[in-house]
This record gives sequence, C-alpha cells and structure tokens, in this order.
Amino acid sequence: MPSNDVRTLLQTAVPTAVAGAVAAAISGVVAGGKGALGAVVGTVVVILFMGVGLVVLQRTAKSFPQLFQAMGLMLYTAQLLLLFIFVAAFKNTTMFNPKAFAITLVATTLVWIAAQARAHMKAKILYVEPESDKGEKPKDTGSKP
Repeated sequence: MPSNDVRTLLQTAVPTAVAGAVAAAISGVVAGGKGALGAVVGTVVVILFMGVGLVVLQRTAKSFPQLFQAMGLMLYTAQLLLLFIFVAAFKNTTMFNPKAFAITLVATTLVWIAAQARAHMKAKILYVEPESDKGEKPKDTGSKP
C-alpha cells in the first residue's frame, strides 16, 4: 500500500478509534460492562468495514479511474446496508448492550466519514500528470503569421 494510502487510512482510523474509546467509557458508565463491550464491538466493526472499503476504493481508483465515482457510491451504500444488517442482527443479543452498540456504530461511522473527508481535503494529490523532465519542448503545430 503506498504511503499516501496508509496516511489516509491512519488519518481516518485513529479519530474513529478515539471516538470509540470515548463511547466505550461513556457506555461503561451508563450501561456497565456490557455497554462498554457493545461500544468496543461497534467500533471494531466500523473500523473493519470502513477500512476494507477504503482500501478497495483506493485500489479501484488506481486500476480503473473511470469507475471511481460509481464504485464509491456503490461501496458506501453497501457499507451502510451492512451496518444496518449488523444492528438488526444484534438487536436482541445478551452478549453486550445492543443500544450502546448501535449508538457507537452510528457515531463512529460519522466520525470516520468526517475524518476521511478531512484527510482527502488535506492530501496533496496531483490530478494532472506532470510533464517529463526530458527537456523536450512541444512542437509548434500552428501557423505563424
């Protein structure tokens, strides 16, 4: 993975993990150990889903740049649907507090998206290929007066 991709992944995963730690602390105080566990599980699910999605999207952008926008929209739709499925699947669990899980899932997803937008805006990515350094000047094909 190129260093720019790793930097983007870190700039999104670290704030999400911090938000998850805060959510786990708050859930632990409000709902006890099961609340903290639900918040930790929610944070891990978001970091895994969104991290894998970011890696897939970056590889798509490098391999098939013409599909980048469509792939991004499809990927985010699929991720949100999968997160809703996770909430629905664990809504009656007794292993952890499902309310803490769901709230943390939504909160950390929003933090991830905001951090990803910020990382993308701060990234210095060239959108035009620089000319080669061979020193060749373009030929004048126009007519001279």
